[in-house]
Amino acid sequence: MSLATTPDGVVRGTVLAADGTVDGAECGRTVHRFLGIPYAESPARVRRFLPPVPVRPWGGARDCTVPGAMAPQNPDPFLPPSDGFAERWDEDSCLNLNVWTPGTGGARPVMVWVHGGAYLTGSNNGGLHDGGRLAAALDVVVVAVNYRLGALGFLHLPELLGPEYADSSSSALLDILEALRWVRRNIAAFGGDPGKVTLFGESAGAAAVGTLLGMPASEGLFRRAILQSGTAERVRTPEESRRITEEFLRCCGLDPTRAAVLLTLPVDRLLAAQEALSKAATGSTYGVALPFQPATGTPAIPQPPLAAIRKGLNAGVDLLAGTNLNEGSFAVELRPASPSDPPDLADRVELMMAGHSGDPAGDRARYAEALAETLGTAPTGKQLLEAYLSDAQYRQPTTRLLEARSGSTGRNFSYLFTWKSPAMGGKLGSCHALEIPFVFRQLDSVEAAYLTRGKAPADLAEWMSAAWAAFAGSGAPVAAGLPPWPEYREPGALEHRGGRPTMILDAEPRVESDPRGRLRGFWASHGTPFQPVKIGFPTIDKPGSAAATNDVA
Repeated sequence: MSLATTPDGVVRGTVLAADGTVDGAECGRTVHRFLGIPYAESPARVRRFLPPVPVRPWGGARDCTVPGAMAPQNPDPFLPPSDGFAERWDEDSCLNLNVWTPGTGGARPVMVWVHGGAYLTGSNNGGLHDGGRLAAALDVVVVAVNYRLGALGFLHLPELLGPEYADSSSSALLDILEALRWVRRNIAAFGGDPGKVTLFGESAGAAAVGTLLGMPASEGLFRRAILQSGTAERVRTPEESRRITEEFLRCCGLDPTRAAVLLTLPVDRLLAAQEALSKAATGSTYGVALPFQPATGTPAIPQPPLAAIRKGLNAGVDLLAGTNLNEGSFAVELRPASPSDPPDLADRVELMMAGHSGDPAGDRARYAEALAETLGTAPTGKQLLEAYLSDAQYRQPTTRLLEARSGSTGRNFSYLFTWKSPAMGGKLGSCHALEIPFVFRQLDSVEAAYLTRGKAPADLAEWMSAAWAAFAGSGAPVAAGLPPWPEYREPGALEHRGGRPTMILDAEPRVESDPRGRLRGFWASHGTPFQPVKIGFPTIDKPGSAAATNDVA
């Protein structure tokens, strides 16, 4: 048993003999684990769709030895088995967090994890991102946060329910901000330094981190940020968000005049409507469907986050950001076919380009030419589609974020993860989410087994996790086994004359200048028209139509 006395109250956790192994390599430490600590009051009933309220202090010792409830969600059929997804969800008690620490004394760097799941699924539990080994092996405090998902976290409602719901489309992000305030207030009781907080996440979790970088209320709550396959551009205008709300109401069997019914509708009904909306969105895109996103032009996000970052918001925060080489492979290999899909995969690229190009056929040819130069051979249709999805959804938004911070006082670092999964005969390549078990030293977890197949290089996990932890401590991602990691700079920087130096994370890591630069140049030459098009829900009534295939964001 382990006790921690926080300003909010005493919590009781467990002490584990953390093997901290990466394929048998011992770390030789124990870890104190506290699960399901509430950081906010219930977001249910009268608080549904409203900002979180800080948790009230409690008396006695609160039992934190078992996982807390996750946010209400539908099952994700594409994820491997995980204890984190087998638990019950509960709207009433989902705003909780987990803490792993080597000891309750001291002042260690703190790493706050935000899980992914397309803003629809996920939790702070599960073996893939269990923080015990990372904390024990590298002497850091790891915190993992649950936050509201789907409609409960992102539905835009002020025009229908009144000004107190002005930030309902950012409820999930406000949850994460409240968790960060909890960390600032309480983490010293767990051996953490509240002045050395790193916010990190993957996929939707990284998008949350990127969005928070552009939210004024986040300033001062974290010193560093890590985006793994994320973006600061996953937002919508209020007008777009209103259209999504109307579509969601229709899925609930309601019209705008009856929107107040949402406040008391059983969560099961909300999830059923969410599932219908998600299925419609999935049928209308070749990429990842993202029916729920926060709205800009609101008190919490007054302007697009990337614009705010470019103007200097959170300029003092150190940033580490990168992507996996084949981010789009899941969508290419596993998306169910539709009768309306063009048989040639390359034609799908042209359909998506038609939404933001005056010459989609010509741009498809130019993009194929840039990819051929990158690959050293003419791409197949599958390679063209995968590269386009990877660029549109992840790689180019990451590049734009790094370049938006060109004048920041905080340091910026870039990576590209290229180790290829042996799953599906190697078809997935360096797929989305593959890097997570490397960061958390969980290569042998049940959740990682499908992708790693026991063949992942243990050294790479040691190097990556050490670099992440070093970055959290000092702002520099250094690790024995990795070459010196230069800061990301524009061309002409003295320390790396090629410009845009990027760490290539593989069994034999190296630094490259502007990897896949021809593709970056293609996107940059087209400016804003080639930024990903947001979902237009009027087209969802006709899944598979040409107009419905433009959303790849």
